Amino acid sequence: MITVENLRYSYGDEPVLDGISLTLDDEWAVLTGANGSGKTTLIRQFNGLLEPDSGAVRVDGTPVEDDPVAARTAVGMVFQSPRSQFVAATVEADVAFGPENLGLDHAEIDRRVDEALAAVNLDGRGEERIEALSGGEQARLAIAGALAMEPDHLVLDEPFNGLDWPAQRSVLGHLDDLAAEGVGIAVVTHDLRDLRLRADRVIGLSDGRIAFDLPPEEATERLPETDVRVPDGW
Repeated sequence: MITVENLRYSYGDEPVLDGISLTLDDEWAVLTGANGSGKTTLIRQFNGLLEPDSGAVRVDGTPVEDDPVAARTAVGMVFQSPRSQFVAATVEADVAFGPENLGLDHAEIDRRVDEALAAVNLDGRGEERIEALSGGEQARLAIAGALAMEPDHLVLDEPFNGLDWPAQRSVLGHLDDLAAEGVGIAVVTHDLRDLRLRADRVIGLSDGRIAFDLPPEEATERLPETDVRVPDGW
């Protein structure tokens, strides 16, 4: 469980998050809002990449600052710019990096790497250099790196940017499987297509505050408040 209590954060003198309180459990949540509404800043607090000015963030009851390693193990994160996440030269080595740092044995690491790469349609390409991948392939690789950690929560920031439909379908299918296994899924996105039947909640942010937190069918009329287009069929 990720618990956020009265969270405030500023960049210099510019407030970005203004008293946000939120709980995310083993559910599928969509966080949406206009650029600058605070979405990415909020999720970076979930595993200690940013530290709040005030308020608290807890993962499974433990303040993130007390055990950031445990928080980053429990909360897998995938960001908009995948290049910033890569730590190795080749596909397989990058996906293996996180499990290796958990001290897992070789057989378990190999299993996790194989399953994560298959989930994003990169199986069989472990020896390829990351720099040779297309932008979409690098986005898929970043997702695979998070999946290999087998986190309790998976948080994805605009994960479908640059993905063609087969890759999107593969990732969505794997997220469905994870959700069925009890993994909490949080997707930050402007594009809500293909998410209505999956999401338990749609959380709209505006000017650093939560504008609404509703089931998808009730969120439809509120989306324009956050400058998010209502998808066809919602």
